[in-house]
Amino acid sequence: MIMTLEEKQQDIIDEFAIYDDWMDKYEYIIELGKDLPLINEEKKTDNRLIEGCQSRVWLDSEVKEGKLFFTADSDAIITKGIIGLLIRVLNGETIENVATANLFFISKIGLQEHLSPTRANGLASMVKKIKMTALSSLSK
Repeated sequence: MIMTLEEKQQDIIDEFAIYDDWMDKYEYIIELGKDLPLINEEKKTDNRLIEGCQSRVWLDSEVKEGKLFFTADSDAIITKGIIGLLIRVLNGETIENVATANLFFISKIGLQEHLSPTRANGLASMVKKIKMTALSSLSK
């Protein structure tokens, strides 16, 4: 069954609702990072690094049949989980959906306010990079 963008986000909200404590939620984010579709080592180049992240985060994408597919990696385990969440929601979506996505799950699970200011900036940079990737794919 193909899930909508909203359904994928609601799944994440429901999963995070299981945990009361933010330490448990962080552990869950770290676990999610282990499921991340990893970028090929040779694609870990400077032009794929996301600017504005404290840790190093590489993002690659490809368009197949009008849909965007992402791979990524990070040298920080929490950051790896965060980019993994974004990819889980946006992978396989149309270019237009990725470019215009309202990523409401971020505020619903309280992610932004439970990150350090530098990690919160990194999250914003990841979202911006993914959306810019979609916009640049539209113009191709």
